[in-house]
Amino acid sequence: MRRDTRFADRLGALWPREGSLHRRAAAAAGPIELGDSGTIFLDEIGDLPAETQIALLRVLQEREIERVGSSRAIAVDVRVLAATNRDLEAAVASGAFRQDLYYRLNVFPIRNPPLRERVEDIPVLVEYLVERYAKKAGKSIRKIKKQTLELFQAYDWPGNVRELQNVIERAVVLCEGETFEIDQSWLKVKPSSLPRGTGREIVTLADGEKELIEAALAATQGRVAGPRGAAVRLGVKRQTLEWKIKTLNIDKKTFRVR
Repeated sequence: MRRDTRFADRLGALWPREGSLHRRAAAAAGPIELGDSGTIFLDEIGDLPAETQIALLRVLQEREIERVGSSRAIAVDVRVLAATNRDLEAAVASGAFRQDLYYRLNVFPIRNPPLRERVEDIPVLVEYLVERYAKKAGKSIRKIKKQTLELFQAYDWPGNVRELQNVIERAVVLCEGETFEIDQSWLKVKPSSLPRGTGREIVTLADGEKELIEAALAATQGRVAGPRGAAVRLGVKRQTLEWKIKTLNIDKKTFRVR
């Protein structure tokens, strides 16, 4: 039976880089040994170097470790939670990640959808983060501007929640009143993601998204759902696209063939 113990460690702390190994006392227990009968969390598992992948694979297969400077095997029973933002299947195909380790870790996969697929969660996250950073900065922010929320929900957030945190913290620092808002220029669309041949200047990412969605709706004759719908064409969930259509004031009916 596992005891109620949790460990959150960086991979570098579990397997030190060359040069630091001999500076550790042989008797010191590492995080994996300390996590015996408990759970350890390995973040950014996709960045694990080849030699460390081998060491982790041995722990998972043999259920034992050896302390630095010792040749005595120590049995361990740990539950391993691993996370990554990389495509491990692609890493396996390219040889950057061991296939046997991938299957050892992939016993019960949990996919955490990116923020762009959870637009309905954005208002709650924004409210929480504004309150958190306002408290940290010693400010009183009582209201969130509606246009700011709409802009957040129309943005794709390539940097996911970390980017959202960064933008909100920056805006809180610059906020001088009790209403939270951001400068639209912070979320400008990159030129490489703009639709070609539109002939119209796009100022913000919301403008760029509107054109992309309208182009997809035109190509699918206003159809959103289904295998030939605009949602599949754009690579997003139907609910997400419906939300963006509503937020960007797009009329689907104008694209339907009469």
